[in-house]
Amino acid sequence: MLRALVNRSQARLSRYLPGTETRATLREVVLMRHDLGLVMPEHGAGDDVVVLVHGFFASAGVWRPLKARLEAQGACVATFTHTPGATVRLIAKQLARVVDRIHVGARVHIVGHSLGGIVARWYVQEEGGHSRVTQTISLASPFGGAPAAQRFPILVGNDLLPYSHVLTRLRARALAHDVPHLSIGSPADRMVPAKVATHHRHESVTVDGIGHNSMLYDDSVIELVVDRILGPPRSGILPRV
Repeated sequence: MLRALVNRSQARLSRYLPGTETRATLREVVLMRHDLGLVMPEHGAGDDVVVLVHGFFASAGVWRPLKARLEAQGACVATFTHTPGATVRLIAKQLARVVDRIHVGARVHIVGHSLGGIVARWYVQEEGGHSRVTQTISLASPFGGAPAAQRFPILVGNDLLPYSHVLTRLRARALAHDVPHLSIGSPADRMVPAKVATHHRHESVTVDGIGHNSMLYDDSVIELVVDRILGPPRSGILPRV
């Protein structure tokens, strides 16, 4: 029964998604039942704590492969699931409550996929997160606006339109605080192309041939994120002690 359902879903998705993206989307569906509540790791002063913020119509469970890789390399990982359709401001306040539970002596890194990357920067730039966060990283986040947001005209959809108040303010205040940001995007992403996935005046990396949901599971993207968090310290990022 379950296999038949998955096969039917895969057939429908394959009509408009490349094979790799179809598999990634189905992987998301399978993982979404996990980690629906707050997951807060044991940690202390001097630890690298990574908070993962998922995208629209997903859950924290979709982060499991990246979470496992980060933990294997020594990072502590916190996750939470936000309500589908909640605005950027509301999710950022939820993120703030999660960060408030992290030891003040830890280095906090926030990684967001799609909507999650917008939330991460709103928290840093508009909700006081700059005082706690070491760096932010976004995967396929529509800082330049997402055309697909027009399909969801209420709640979060309005926040992701190209000239919404949220995105306009984020771009205008991109350098308001000294918290570095890395945007990762791909020209192959049909939902959020690389040209709109870059935060204004911050560092960006373009990866080829990777779709929107595939960003979560691609080995090269995962290695890039892990290296940025746990590799040699870069200028503007607090050193590990």
